[in-house]
Amino acid sequence: MTRTLKVGLVQQPAWPDKERSLAESEAGVRELAAAGAELVLLQELHATHYFCQYEDTELFDLAEPLDGPTGRRLAALAAELGIVLVGSLFERRAPGLYHNTAVVYDRDRGQVGVYRKMHIPDDPGFYEKFYFAPGDQDDSRKQGFQPIDTSVGRLGLLVCWDQWYPEAARLMALAGAEVLLYPTAIGWSPSDDSAEKARQKDAWTLIQRSHAVANGVPVIVANRVGHEPDHSGVGEGIDFWGGSFVAGPQGELLAHGGTEAERLLVTLDMSRGEDVRRIWPYLRDRRIDAYGDLTRRYRD
Repeated sequence: MTRTLKVGLVQQPAWPDKERSLAESEAGVRELAAAGAELVLLQELHATHYFCQYEDTELFDLAEPLDGPTGRRLAALAAELGIVLVGSLFERRAPGLYHNTAVVYDRDRGQVGVYRKMHIPDDPGFYEKFYFAPGDQDDSRKQGFQPIDTSVGRLGLLVCWDQWYPEAARLMALAGAEVLLYPTAIGWSPSDDSAEKARQKDAWTLIQRSHAVANGVPVIVANRVGHEPDHSGVGEGIDFWGGSFVAGPQGELLAHGGTEAERLLVTLDMSRGEDVRRIWPYLRDRRIDAYGDLTRRYRD
């Protein structure tokens, strides 16, 4: 039987003013829920500007516990609207221990799962290792690459830099994830030329569509938009390119955002994943006996 799922995502700018940023997120969620969305994805760190462009210990004051004001607001919104909502928090887990954390709120059940970003970048303009510890991999506690069960299905939730790693997508699929979700914050340096910008954005879209193909599951990606300055005055800032999208289990683009704020809404046929896996049985033909070296840093 065909099972459908109406999914929405919010592509938005964000600001240092947390109230302004969250109000923009909430407006998008409400609009999508009114249009029938059952599952809504917000972008990475949607409650604040992308502060990782520079290193400043005072910015740790932006962090909150999972049950802090932002978490309570998102949980209340999911309950009021009767949806599954995926939000993003700068999490204060303990003094001196912080995470980039995606959180799932399921209707009136509240928080039903968290995913702490596992791959942490450290590049010019993306100094995330200063702010975030990576998530723990602990199967017994359902931490790390573990899907989250919700009323709309089993979600494989990953975050931004995780999207470049096929291993992460595969592990989620092998644990029964029915859809992969990637809240994201990625953009260009203003000094990049047009050819380099096109290569970067095409690569970003292509790698995530490939996760859909390789695993036979839909992929949902929410990215931010707008120019955000480097408030330290050292860097040029980042032009976040948007380009949020939804892809089906053969990598087909079902919706694709532009470079401005917008909301995307797609009805997914959740039965197609099994149909695709029957004709392209990658999981059947994997040579799991021959992949041991994947746990090595490099084969030398």
